[in-house]
Amino acid sequence: MGQYLDASSTLMCPHGGLVSPIPASSKASMGGTAIVLASDTFPIGGCAFNVAGGPHPCVQVKWIVTALRATADGAQPLTTDSVGLCAAADGAVQGPAIIQTAQPKVSGL
Repeated sequence: MGQYLDASSTLMCPHGGLVSPIPASSKASMGGTAIVLASDTFPIGGCAFNVAGGPHPCVQVKWIVTALRATADGAQPLTTDSVGLCAAADGAVQGPAIIQTAQPKVSGL
C-alpha cells in the first residue's frame, strides 16, 4: 500500500529532470493539497538526456500503473507504488519516473 501523491510530491525523470504535477482539479485533496491523478499533466523540465550527442529530453510522464482499488474525482489516483514512463517529445520512452517524496498521512491500494 503506497502513499498517495499530491501536487507537492517530488518526482524526477531518470536523467535528473524535475517532474511538475499539474492537477486538473482540486476536488480531491489531502490537507488542502490536490491529489494527483493519472489523467493529470506531468511536464518535465531540465532533463539532460542526449542521444548521439544531441538533446533528446524527457518532456512528459505517462502512467501505466495507478492505485488499484481507489478512485478520486472519477479517475485513478497515483501512489508511491504507481509506475510512470518518461517520454520525449517524439513519444520515445526513456525510462521510469522516480518518485522521491509523497505525503505521508494517507495510503491506499
